[in-house]
Amino acid sequence: MSWIDKLVRQSPIEPMQKHMHVAVLCAREILPLIDAMAAADDDAIRERRSEIDRLEHEADAIKHEIRSHLPRRLMMAIDRRTILEILDYQDSIADTTQDIAELVDQRKMYLPKELKTSILPLAQRVVAACEQGQRVINELDELIETGFGESEVARVDEMILELGRLESETDDLQDKAARTLFSMESELGIATIFWHQIISWIANLADLSERVGNRLRLLIAT
Repeated sequence: MSWIDKLVRQSPIEPMQKHMHVAVLCAREILPLIDAMAAADDDAIRERRSEIDRLEHEADAIKHEIRSHLPRRLMMAIDRRTILEILDYQDSIADTTQDIAELVDQRKMYLPKELKTSILPLAQRVVAACEQGQRVINELDELIETGFGESEVARVDEMILELGRLESETDDLQDKAARTLFSMESELGIATIFWHQIISWIANLADLSERVGNRLRLLIAT
């Protein structure tokens, strides 16, 4: 019996936390990927894509184990549907990161210096939002152990508010990056379309993390 089988037989919470940890590791790979793009380093881009693929596959394996062993009825404070919804949002973080790396590698997208000054701050705040989402999920076991006690609920609610603040910052940075991109449209030509997709996907990672927090907020509000 694998370690995850043993955990899921007791509770899916720790495997879910492990899944979020791997998804966030995936998102963090965006930063060295941007450096590789800026350096026009094909080998480094392929290395980062390979690592992102590995992490995404690991996240998938954990996801499938959780789904396969999740009982139809759980004798716990979180229902099956909520667990699966949160799991899907977490998994989309890894999936979207993989989409970014695939497009960058397949199209050999080298990052112009002018565009890096806008995309890098966006990616840094996005990663911060993902890490905050992980902190929120790491509180799930504490919430359950305290029976959704008032002080723990208040603490988690503050963490979710911070997650929302980070996501709002990424909205502003996404707008700045898009404006920089479109100011270079005549220079970049058709590549503008692909860069806009990359910017949107990077920003979406923060949105997915916020959805994880918001779904948990609905749970603790009921």
